[in-house]
Amino acid sequence: MKPLSECTVLITGATDGLGKMTADRFAQQGARILLHGRNEEKGKKVLQEIKQTTGNQSLEYFNADFSSLSSVAQLSEKVISNGEQLDILVNNVGIGGGPRSKSEREISQDGFELRWAINYLAQVLLTKKLLSVINDGARIINIASVGQSPLDFDDLNMKKTYDGYLAYARSKLALIMFTFDLSAELKERKINVNALHPATLMSTSMVSDHFGQAQNSVEKGVSAVEFLATSKELDDTTGEYFENKSQTQADAQAYDKKAREKLQQITMDSIRDYM
Repeated sequence: MKPLSECTVLITGATDGLGKMTADRFAQQGARILLHGRNEEKGKKVLQEIKQTTGNQSLEYFNADFSSLSSVAQLSEKVISNGEQLDILVNNVGIGGGPRSKSEREISQDGFELRWAINYLAQVLLTKKLLSVINDGARIINIASVGQSPLDFDDLNMKKTYDGYLAYARSKLALIMFTFDLSAELKERKINVNALHPATLMSTSMVSDHFGQAQNSVEKGVSAVEFLATSKELDDTTGEYFENKSQTQADAQAYDKKAREKLQQITMDSIRDYM
């Protein structure tokens, strides 16, 4: 893996928490940073802030709403038309389980359960549409969670029974399953694809809003992202799940080939119109 000073990095969900701190850390080391956010005013403010604090002027901001697959498709097209060639992709954007007092099922602009749409479908769509501009030897890091729950293929959109935390846990397991399949697909190009639970209950706004009191600093999570993005120890490591800097096992369903094949078929049916 080449040094960060020679890398172009796209980080989704880069205006807050883990994404913002990772962007700042990588910018300090001279990387070209492409930041994504959904609030243009806030995003441009963060962009200028990082430029000022790091002295790195090689930053761009891209706006997109991940609850809309067409918006995600447009994001990928903007990155491509901008002439970018990516060395690191951090799929960090996400939505938590929702306020404890709220139990109503939420849907995306395309009619999918909201957490399934943002935490999973949008990540798959973005990654697949960007494959032509991801360099050989690059690294893709999918921000997952230790909170995982097996998929119910009869009710992926949770129309029968709904719980925000269960929806979150299923979306994160699906992202890990995608990680395993994509790593095999990209192995010949030596693109490493791994899933990461950065740290448990970091001190982010999402954690305080959805889970309560924090247990770890965001810095601990950023350190883990940097490890997966840059460590030479991981040059030959792909298709794995990490908790912080330790390679470990995800939920058993992630290793079920038939389940992954079924998920892949359903996923492509869901995003095909936006490819």
